[in-house]
Amino acid sequence: MPDDRRMGDVHKFRKLKNARRNSRGSRLTHWRGPTRRRWTRVQSVVVIIGLLFGASLGLKLIGGTGFASEDASFQCGSIRVIDGDTFDCGSIHIRLSGIDAPELPGHCRQGRQCTQGDPYAAMQNLQNLVAAGSVQCHKTDTDRYGRTVARCTSNGVDLSCGQLSAGQAVRRYGYILCL
Repeated sequence: MPDDRRMGDVHKFRKLKNARRNSRGSRLTHWRGPTRRRWTRVQSVVVIIGLLFGASLGLKLIGGTGFASEDASFQCGSIRVIDGDTFDCGSIHIRLSGIDAPELPGHCRQGRQCTQGDPYAAMQNLQNLVAAGSVQCHKTDTDRYGRTVARCTSNGVDLSCGQLSAGQAVRRYGYILCL
């Protein structure tokens, strides 16, 4: 027998380079994958910035801008109501934020699902709301037709909420909170 080993002899194994040890201190004989990394400060800052950006975007979607702006608020002098959710404020074409009112005959584009209801009653209700006092608007966006999308109040009543509570419009194009 060229090998002098006998049963019961202690065999010395080669020492493993870079051997990992488990929690009991013994060597691990197989690979368990990479160790779990902790978050770095840079990763934490990136996540916080992302959350703040998401919050400001959420405020924009529900009607607030997220940041105060001097030129975003304005008062209307002469008002001409066009339909149940649109009016002219001097030279500014205003679309009320968060609602959709019935379209006047011939104004509903082909292929579009227009809001059901009496467009003349919706228009009359908006005229009554703006006639109650001075109209103050806060711009929230600009729509694809170039109109200013705004939240407007007259005599302390939000015009979008007034149209909703009178049943002259439906919620659409974003969320608005009416109290």
